[in-house]
Amino acid sequence: MKYVVMWETRQSTSEETQARGLQVFSRWSPSEGTDFQQFLGRVDGRGGFAVVETSDPALVAKDLATFGPFFEFSLYPVLEIAETAAISMEAVQMRAAIS
Repeated sequence: MKYVVMWETRQSTSEETQARGLQVFSRWSPSEGTDFQQFLGRVDGRGGFAVVETSDPALVAKDLATFGPFFEFSLYPVLEIAETAAISMEAVQMRAAIS
């Protein structure tokens, strides 16, 4: 399953906390069994996004927990757009068949 992870810096983050977060990140490696396909930082410097693929969502939870003191996270399961379009079309056709 693919997930998009979104994070934002916690409101109370100090320069010391930011430095500590960067120190932790410099020594962190993704859990075995996860494939972080993209890491993207926001140009405003207040957060970012990652595209992660794994069959075990507990591994993503473990990775995010490492950075819990520094960031607020949102995690979204996602599908390829062709698949979501096909699902939407099937739903439209099902509703159209109901009179």
